[in-house]
Amino acid sequence: MKLQVAVAGGLAHEAYAYTGGKPFDPNPPCVVFVHGALHDHSIWTLLARWYANHGYGVLAPDLPGHSNRGDGTPLATVEAIADWLNALLDAANVASAAIVGLSMGSLVALEAAARRPERTRHLVMMGTAYPMTVSPALLDAARRDPLAAIDSVNAFSHSTIAAKPAFPGPGSWLHGGNRVLMRRLQAARDDTNLFVTDFEACNRYRGALEAATRVRCPATVIVGKSDQMTLPAQAIDLAAALKARVVTLPSGHSLTSEVPDLLLGALIEALPRR
Repeated sequence: MKLQVAVAGGLAHEAYAYTGGKPFDPNPPCVVFVHGALHDHSIWTLLARWYANHGYGVLAPDLPGHSNRGDGTPLATVEAIADWLNALLDAANVASAAIVGLSMGSLVALEAAARRPERTRHLVMMGTAYPMTVSPALLDAARRDPLAAIDSVNAFSHSTIAAKPAFPGPGSWLHGGNRVLMRRLQAARDDTNLFVTDFEACNRYRGALEAATRVRCPATVIVGKSDQMTLPAQAIDLAAALKARVVTLPSGHSLTSEVPDLLLGALIEALPRR
């Protein structure tokens, strides 16, 4: 699905959102999936298709600068991406939605929910932490050799070599697939270093606890027990501020590919049935 999105009176640009293989219905309930750094909508395939096939409207957008299907340049702050996400939901005529975000996308989901609390009926933050600090060494490495930095992040994002033979299916290579996705997105931009833009946005964001005070809906935090990118302990204060239910899964940071079935089950439990 393609939409024309404009933020704060700026020029509109074309955005792409995956709808789970079904025509999008803006009527409630709607579930919005927000990907993380150097990712796109494809990480949400299983979850998006499940909800689209169980009576929900689904939007899994490619954030600006993270798509070969839409226009737009990467945005440098979590706040700017949250404003863009809310503008996309306006363009799609979404009046009420659950917002689900992973990693950087979890911060975007939080900020978007805080900015439009009347629209957000549930907030789910996966693989999250606050502050979501990034080491200066990693950022320096990304400036010098982003492909090597991608390899480092990819290694730290997985707690296992291969998941059990479920989604995305036997023969899928978790490390290789994620590496290719991140490299493809990095190589697609010749005007900016997407790795640095995304990771610096996470590193600079300092508004989470204040944003939590403006969130009115129920919240769920889902963390990976063996996550080395966003340590589970670093989500405790934020979860407390949101009065969130916390779910811990046997996974690293790549929850959507390492424990897809368990993650889907946790999300089904978190979001009320229609």
